[in-house]
Amino acid sequence: CEELVSRWTQSLGSDGWCEVDVCPAFQTLTGDVISRTAFGSSYLEGRRIFELQSVQADRIVAEVKKIFIPGYMSLPTKKNRLMHQTNNEIESILRGLIEKRMQAMQQGESTKDDLLGLMLESNMRETDDKGQPILGMTIEEVIEECKLFYFAGSETTSVLLTWTMIVLAMHPEWQDRAREEVLGLFAKNKPEYDGFSKLKTV
Repeated sequence: CEELVSRWTQSLGSDGWCEVDVCPAFQTLTGDVISRTAFGSSYLEGRRIFELQSVQADRIVAEVKKIFIPGYMSLPTKKNRLMHQTNNEIESILRGLIEKRMQAMQQGESTKDDLLGLMLESNMRETDDKGQPILGMTIEEVIEECKLFYFAGSETTSVLLTWTMIVLAMHPEWQDRAREEVLGLFAKNKPEYDGFSKLKTV
């Protein structure tokens, strides 16, 4: 958020105003947040997955708008081949991340600081009645969960943030109340997680 606000501040004109298209900015922001939450230290690889999934989503939306022909997505058209290549790249990156993380876990490293680490930790703890380990999910299922987390989390959050900005622009009195509340609680300090629950108007 600080990086985003800093970029916006730098784009202010001499009169203190600028016009910003917030939708792409919030899509990038939510992609970054999800990458860090899901993959922690593997943030750059996670960001690449986010970019590929965004491209994939745009292609799917374009295909849905066309007349539906059963089996069309399986035909080897240029667009379909690109979609399959993109999906293969996403799965390859995720598989590499998962394998690296599993090796680190087997060597005793702590990996509970992100979503992938928590999923794999939970997955490896499961045992049957004889104490033998059983995998809760296959690698393919973990890959699909990661893809879903990205897709569902980024789209809904970026749309929510965009609409919040639009509604605040339409109702400046609420914008003023929210600003006063934040400045009253945090002043010019960096907001702390514990203080967020005290923000009633926001």
